[in-house]
Amino acid sequence: MDINTKELKKNAFRVTKHRGLTASRIRVPGGHLEARFLPMIQNIADTYGNGTVHITSRQGFEIPGIPFADIPKVNALLQPIIEGLDINQEKSGQGYSAAGTRNITACIGNNVCPYACYNTAELAKKIEKAVFPNNLHFKIALTGCPNDCAKVRMHDFGIMGMTLPHYDADRCVNCGACVKACKRKSTGALETVNCKVARNHETCIGCGECVLACPTRAWTRSQEKFYRLTLLGRTGKKNPRMGEDFIKWADEDSILKIILNTYDYVTKYIDTTAPGGKEHIGYIVDRTGFEEFYRWAMKDVSLPEEANVYKPLYWKGVKY
Repeated sequence: MDINTKELKKNAFRVTKHRGLTASRIRVPGGHLEARFLPMIQNIADTYGNGTVHITSRQGFEIPGIPFADIPKVNALLQPIIEGLDINQEKSGQGYSAAGTRNITACIGNNVCPYACYNTAELAKKIEKAVFPNNLHFKIALTGCPNDCAKVRMHDFGIMGMTLPHYDADRCVNCGACVKACKRKSTGALETVNCKVARNHETCIGCGECVLACPTRAWTRSQEKFYRLTLLGRTGKKNPRMGEDFIKWADEDSILKIILNTYDYVTKYIDTTAPGGKEHIGYIVDRTGFEEFYRWAMKDVSLPEEANVYKPLYWKGVKY
């Protein structure tokens, strides 16, 4: 068949090493889905693929071995999965209408993990609804706490859960459990002062270890949700690097606005002659300078008073 590979990839099918065969990529925002979708995925793999399914590094599914001629049939079978996961579409029954913005990944979050500070899947789906479909090459990842099980610092946007711990001195019995936990498992932001506990706001990373360690609930998690936003980590051939801290104690709405603003920034400055017609955000920032990116990213953003913004930012990394 005569295949337009650009349109093939935009429809979330992969160009493979096997002539005449493709692979379907299935989005699972936040990596969380109901088990009822698994038989649907198996049916596609058995009927039109080679009977196997690959779980991707971005927490989606890839079904290989699909003949080009069967793409419309596969898209039809994907429809209940797309609708069930509430993923935006341009036209029903025609599969995914973009593939540039990669599946948004997340750790399991506070639905299961006692260390997580928020529901990662819930926020991942909210971001998905706001940014998809889009063909710009963005990678976004969420993790529930500073343990960073999701490796968010290797993404364009890393969203790390934090809690602003509240201390009730009247409940404190000066057992020292929180101070020991913070010293052994975190940053040593707590110390005992006059038989009570003092917290260093600058050193605290909002991990919640003090809350988990306290036997009297003198420490509790904040009602407000806070996050650390890291920027422009990446893998790749030329210059892999870790993402840098951009905002500490950020709020959800501000992060979402910064991400959407960055889509506008990339649309303005992207090099359309880059290989594959895409250019990673980090290379664009390297070219325009951080201050220009900052001007676009922070447009109409209202941060909470607790927020700390780190600027200017400099990225290190291996260079070839």
